[in-house]
Amino acid sequence: MRIVRNRQMELGEIDVSQIKFDLRSRDDIPKILRGLQHLYMDEALRQKVFALLESDIAPKVNKHNGRPGMTLWSILVCGVLRLDLNADYDRLHELVNQHRTLRAMLGHSLCDQDKEYVYQTLVDNVSLLTPELLDKLSEIIVKGGHALVKKGDAALRGRCDSFVVETNVHFPTDINFRPPDPDDFKMTPI
Repeated sequence: MRIVRNRQMELGEIDVSQIKFDLRSRDDIPKILRGLQHLYMDEALRQKVFALLESDIAPKVNKHNGRPGMTLWSILVCGVLRLDLNADYDRLHELVNQHRTLRAMLGHSLCDQDKEYVYQTLVDNVSLLTPELLDKLSEIIVKGGHALVKKGDAALRGRCDSFVVETNVHFPTDINFRPPDPDDFKMTPI
């Protein structure tokens, strides 16, 4: 049985739209979580993403029978974190069980510290996000980002500052160095 996200919030749980982030943080986790927060708050974009996830994650399995597994929201958050941080499952396991803001994003309150994710559960569920599914998700999310940045029908424009420098580097460079000549180090009288 797979659901998008629990409709009924638990005692002490914070709504995803109300989670506060340290805006001065230079770490990449708050930036990723803010992007996911925007995705969660944009109703049209969220509907497209979860419709795709519902149809492509284990399409032959009846989603209304069986024990409750990880929610689609949790799978998406963990998968995005794993890819954006270039993290292995060990780091992801540590983050989802210990990082307070991430746990709030996953729908856990400060009161339910005893609810931990098992390593194998993370591996089994996050691996459902196949490269093909991630490409489809990326396309939807990038279009949503373009709609956020673009004004009307105007073309999306960017600027880049670059320059070209001609170099004469070849391998190996140290072969062409000549040994120092002893005459180069002679002192001349003034």
